[in-house]
Amino acid sequence: MIDFYTAGTPNGYKPAIMLEEIGLPYSIHKIDIGKGEQFSPEYVEINPNSKIPAIIDRETGISIFESGAVLIYLAEKTGKLLPTEPAERARVMGWLMFQMASVGPMFGQFGHFRNAAPEKLPYAIERYQKEATRLLKVLEHQLAKTTYMAGDYSIADIATYPWVFGATGPYLEVSLDDCPNVQRWMEVMQARPAVKTGMSLFSPEFDSKLGAIA
Repeated sequence: MIDFYTAGTPNGYKPAIMLEEIGLPYSIHKIDIGKGEQFSPEYVEINPNSKIPAIIDRETGISIFESGAVLIYLAEKTGKLLPTEPAERARVMGWLMFQMASVGPMFGQFGHFRNAAPEKLPYAIERYQKEATRLLKVLEHQLAKTTYMAGDYSIADIATYPWVFGATGPYLEVSLDDCPNVQRWMEVMQARPAVKTGMSLFSPEFDSKLGAIA
C-alpha cells in the first residue's frame, strides 16, 4: 500500500496517474495547501520542503518527496515506464528533467505573475510567457518525431502532461494552435484510462479501483 499525500495541482496529479498506470493500491491523504497543512510538523517529517506530493511505501517503510523522485521510485519498484537499457533510460531521464527543471518552474512563474502577484509586472509576465511558449516549441519539435516524449510512453509523459493541460486552461490560456504535435500528444494522453482517473483526483468523477481517500 502506498500512502499518497497530495493536492489538486499539476505536481499533485503526477503520482495519481503513475499509481493507476502501474496498478499499485494507494491511500489518498489530501493536503490543504490553502490552509497551510503542508507546514504541519507531521507532514514536514514526510517532506522537509513542505511541498506536495509525497508518498510513503508501507511495504518498505521508505518515504519519498519531490514528484520526479516519486515517479522514479515507483517506476523502479515495479519495473514499469522507465527503461533499464542505458540509452533509453537516459532519454527518459532527460525529458523528465526537462519538465522538472523547465516546464514546471517556468509555467509556475508565469501563472504567479499573471494571476497571483500583488502587482502586475509586465516585464515578468512577458518573460515567463515567452519562456512557456519556447518550451512548448521544444516539446512540439520532439513530438514531431515521436509518439511520446522519449519514444515509448514513460514517466516523462506522466510528469509533463498535467502541466501542459493546466496551461491550456483559463489560468494561463496558453494556445496550442502552433503546436499540432503537442495537441496530438495531449489527445493520446487523454485517451489513457489511468490519465483520466489520475486527473480527476478530488473531483466527483474520480472512480478508482486502486485509490481511495484516507
